Amino acid sequence: MKQATIYDISHKAGVSIATVSRVLNDSPKVSPKTKARVLEVMEEYGYEPNVFARGLGTGSMKTIGILCADVADIYLANAVSFLERELSQEGFESLLSCTGYEYKDKVKCMRMMESRKVDAVIMVGSHYIEDTPKKNEYILDTSARIPVMLLNGYLEGENIYCNLSDDYGAFFHAAEHLLKKGRENVLFLYREETYSCKRKREGFLDALKKYGLGSEHARMFQSTNRIQDIKDELREYFQTGPQVDAILACDDELAIGALKFLQEQAVSVPEQVSVIGCNNSVLSICCNPELTSIDNMCEELCINTVSMLMRILEQQKVSTKTVVSCKFVERGTTPCEK
Repeated sequence: MKQATIYDISHKAGVSIATVSRVLNDSPKVSPKTKARVLEVMEEYGYEPNVFARGLGTGSMKTIGILCADVADIYLANAVSFLERELSQEGFESLLSCTGYEYKDKVKCMRMMESRKVDAVIMVGSHYIEDTPKKNEYILDTSARIPVMLLNGYLEGENIYCNLSDDYGAFFHAAEHLLKKGRENVLFLYREETYSCKRKREGFLDALKKYGLGSEHARMFQSTNRIQDIKDELREYFQTGPQVDAILACDDELAIGALKFLQEQAVSVPEQVSVIGCNNSVLSICCNPELTSIDNMCEELCINTVSMLMRILEQQKVSTKTVVSCKFVERGTTPCEK
């Protein structure tokens, strides 16, 4: 049987986590009646406090676990940076674990976080949501004891809170922008089949339908590689693939790989082929022409996530799903408005 957490105690006693911590620290701010109730629940659970739990009432040694697949990924690295900044401002320490993308490693890292007695876990990226309910059980299991925050991922479950970019709307708008410019042969360039990717593809396909374009206009290409390899893969694809007059990529690195390929082939951008990326990362201004990109509001998502978590730890009611609108940042790889 797993040891109870401070969250379990606060829930059972009907008080905030801060109140439980004040009891642990023998604070005079807690009424004798409330203190007796909390101590009774602790005894019932056989609760053994840890230093992190004690810190919640005094402002010392509070900690939140952050799971991230790979900090070499620009989007994920930015998200971790923003989260750590916001948590630090709230007086919390961060415990980071880079899980990689293998399922068994995700589960292992989640278990490790719980063993470190973190007060909550933030999972960064939609790749943590698996295709089958059984594979998502480890997230639901953890959320039975501590809050789980999903950054740009969605999973229904008690004590799970999701902050999402509007990937569907962003890619619908981006595809529509290209179609209005007369680009009808758009290549959708993507990586893994994540929740986020699926929403982006739905937006792309629905934009094609709106303009009366059938499946023959929906070109798809998957690459999980880095910039140079993307360029080489596209060279193979274009030797046998259909005509393309625009590329809509699921991240900026894919888009830059495509841009490098087009320039190598002496294809004029954006006159012959337009290119749009996603994340609005530093890569978007490190190329010539600069890259048109979708800003998925990573910083705003992180700020919202930490703000929600602070309210959750004080047992306030918050929405289990929040969607943030993206911004379309137009630069030199798409034709400018006249």
